[in-house]
Amino acid sequence: QVQLVESGGGLVQAGGSLRLSCAASGRSFSNNRMGWLRQAPGKGRDFVAAINWSGSRTFYADSVKGRFTISRDNAKNTVYLQMNSLKPEDTAVYYCAASTQTSDSPPLLAIAYDYWGQGTQVTVSS
Repeated sequence: QVQLVESGGGLVQAGGSLRLSCAASGRSFSNNRMGWLRQAPGKGRDFVAAINWSGSRTFYADSVKGRFTISRDNAKNTVYLQMNSLKPEDTAVYYCAASTQTSDSPPLLAIAYDYWGQGTQVTVSS
């Protein structure tokens, strides 16, 4: 069982920064690959970033490379998404998710994740 609780969303102007946090509880957090996905109104849930259990490997969507950084602190049972140089097109509900599935490939699809946070709204104004 994994419970995910997100925080850090809000309203920010273009070019600004936000850091999202995802606090996890449960016995399996440290063994999970973790990801951030986002969903804009009327759109599907798109991959943003993922990180393996140790934090040694990360993967990013092309649209956020160089601007977003995913990290995790297993001692604090927390995963983060640092978002810099935000653009209006980054506006979406952002979800933290955990994958218990075993794969050498990064989890790029929503179906790869087993546990989800409640989502946090990020709005970037022009």
